[in-house]
Amino acid sequence: MKQILLLVLCLCFSTFLSAQTKTPAATTTAIPNITVKGIIIDSAVNKPMGYVTVALQDEATKAPVKSTLAKDDGSFELKAPEGKTYQLVAVFIGYATKTIPVKLTGNTFNAGRILLSPSSKQLKEVTVTAVKPVMKQEVDRLSYDVTADPESKTITALDMIRKVPLLSVDGNDAIKLRGNDNYKILINGKESAMMAKNPSDVLKSMPAANIEKIEVITTPPAKYDAEGLAGIINIITKKNADQGYNVSVNSGYNSIWGLRNNVNLTLKQGKFGFSGYAGYNYRPLRTSSFENMTIFDYMNTSLSQTGTRGNGGKNLYGSGELSYEIDTLNLITGTFDSYNSKSNQHNYQATTQRDANDAITQFYSLFNDGTGQFRGTDVGLNYQLGFKRNKEQLLTLSYKYNYDNNLQNSEALKGDDATGKGLPPDYRQYNNSGTKQHAFQLDYIQPSKILTVEAGGKATLRNNYSQFNTDVKDSVDNQFHADPAQVNNFTYKQNIYGVYNSYSVKLSKWAFKAGMRLEHTTVDANFAVGLPPVTQDYDNFVPSASIQRSLKSSSLTLGFTQRIQRPGIYQLNPYTDISNPQYRNVGNPNLRAAVTNNFELGYSNFAKGSINLSTNYSFSNNTVQNLASVDTAGVTTTTYANAGSNKTWGFDLSVNYPITTKLNVNINAELMFVWLKGAYNGALFTNKGNQGHIFTYTTYKFDGGYRAAINIGYDSRYVLLQGKDNYYFFSSISGSKTLFKEKAGIALNVNNPFKKFNKLDFYTKGTGFETYNANNNFYRAINVSVYYKFGRLNSSIKKNQRGINTDDATSTGRN
Repeated sequence: MKQILLLVLCLCFSTFLSAQTKTPAATTTAIPNITVKGIIIDSAVNKPMGYVTVALQDEATKAPVKSTLAKDDGSFELKAPEGKTYQLVAVFIGYATKTIPVKLTGNTFNAGRILLSPSSKQLKEVTVTAVKPVMKQEVDRLSYDVTADPESKTITALDMIRKVPLLSVDGNDAIKLRGNDNYKILINGKESAMMAKNPSDVLKSMPAANIEKIEVITTPPAKYDAEGLAGIINIITKKNADQGYNVSVNSGYNSIWGLRNNVNLTLKQGKFGFSGYAGYNYRPLRTSSFENMTIFDYMNTSLSQTGTRGNGGKNLYGSGELSYEIDTLNLITGTFDSYNSKSNQHNYQATTQRDANDAITQFYSLFNDGTGQFRGTDVGLNYQLGFKRNKEQLLTLSYKYNYDNNLQNSEALKGDDATGKGLPPDYRQYNNSGTKQHAFQLDYIQPSKILTVEAGGKATLRNNYSQFNTDVKDSVDNQFHADPAQVNNFTYKQNIYGVYNSYSVKLSKWAFKAGMRLEHTTVDANFAVGLPPVTQDYDNFVPSASIQRSLKSSSLTLGFTQRIQRPGIYQLNPYTDISNPQYRNVGNPNLRAAVTNNFELGYSNFAKGSINLSTNYSFSNNTVQNLASVDTAGVTTTTYANAGSNKTWGFDLSVNYPITTKLNVNINAELMFVWLKGAYNGALFTNKGNQGHIFTYTTYKFDGGYRAAINIGYDSRYVLLQGKDNYYFFSSISGSKTLFKEKAGIALNVNNPFKKFNKLDFYTKGTGFETYNANNNFYRAINVSVYYKFGRLNSSIKKNQRGINTDDATSTGRN
């Protein structure tokens, strides 16, 4: 390394002398020159590197001839006299030196993409290891670089979510953003049908190796649709399609979630490029127990249930992007996503009702078998136009079609009438629901070194539907007949038209981003029978602003935004789910949109590792809450209503700290104070309390490609308007080994090794009743995974920089 540094000093000195010395023109003889050029690329992130020292040496004597520094975009060009054999040397502190022989074609040598790799070998007096930062704080978001996390090759995408600051995963695998289950999940900045029903199921079946980074956008700029009270989770998948091809195969087996296989492919040939992945997951039928208990104050009676629930099935998913670069200014890309899930359920429950004297008034058992199929498909087309005067100035026209369908069938049969008072009739249920959506978007961006202007418009035309019926078995003819009160065809058309304008200013120490979005929404809901139509028409002005002040090795951020909560199809659907006839679930088509106001102040320090501290405050009225009530027959019905006034004040901490070059610690923690108030069925409810989570991840890198990790986490009970939900403790240990120069690897993960089951309990207190629910979920999970990658890459594919951001419908961690 000392020789390289001396070489660089000599080159700089000789360049200085040559600049000061002029040879008289009369004695100069023109000597033809050769030209050497190329682009320096950081191999760790596959992006250009600026200010790299590039030098030409005489190959025989190793004497320096010419040198230069690579430009901001990584490009360089050197000229030297003909007649010698040269070699090219690229040097940068913290990276391995690259030496390439110069092979001329005529008088030119184009080295193409020169990949520099981080290196731990430096001067003997100082040892510096190049550590790729995992977290990055931007003016309006915090991003987690999944590719920089060594566990990304061996764990699922859902387990990776646990590590991301501001996010948590509870005992039912529900994802929360700052303790809130009202947010939007995007895939590459766009809504995806894969996430329409239950994001956790998709992420459990997908390896984290598919993901490049995860952005938590807490102050979404105006270009994003205004939906999602807590913000946006943007999952950016790997799309490093380069000239040539690259294939990665990932396979694993989980003792609970079964077998999963995944393949990633990137390919470029000429002006065409493709990147995508596909995967399969088979979930064997697993059964666990549950119990429910409700005490009715006004009747001084009780109802109790015990039983088992079993669930299994399979998932098949795929995603791809095809790109055609017409020329340097015109680009066409096509995208698709597909997700297909088939499930089967087998449930058993025994129900006991008791009177005030604790005597059994009714007892019966129920067997409920069902099947489900969820299909989601996205197809998109984007056209991007560049401008000659500024290649970063872009006009993009995009179209996207989303379709998802959820088909549910179940049959309930009763038996074991211990009291002799007769059984409720057997029944069957059918529900075919889904969404068809068209989205059109126009975006324009005009960047400069200081000021960037963005503007655009969007139209989203959404048609939600649900066809459902319940058939009841007649005791006379022993046949099933439709229940007229439970037969309907529900359509919910929602059209959203939006325009936006935003401005970004970037100075040496300051960054500003502000904008305004105007959205107009129309709603038209209709029913085949029984219920009146629902119509709504409203406007929303949605401001957003964020500021960042850069310090020496840290930064301060301040942000404000308004967000909208629009109800989704699962909250709106009036279909009554009676798979458990004593505890029913039904949607509410009369739900209205709610608005929240978010304020945020954050501090980030990246002097060594990264430390992020932030506090946030939000308030909203008329939010959609999940509420329960009971009738005189002792049946509990849960639905949704615009009943909540919410106030939250939160504190977040995330730390990624390298204690040594081999030992690294990651901490993700949150504490929130919550105040809830709302009226429902003529009763006023209030609740307040504290909630939060902490997740720690410690990893140690051994020599020889071995790595070990320990994860410990805790998710507290969360405050609800009518009660509180479960708490959850999480732990895992893992070990991995890379093989074949890191082209392959094998890993073993054990989650929650000390218990097979974990009891998750919930408490609900309403007018005249108290309910306790407990589920014994599978806890211990053993996962074995292997991966292998191969291929050859040598030039980057051009990517569309704008596209459909369809993020205007509610996405929650629970359905």
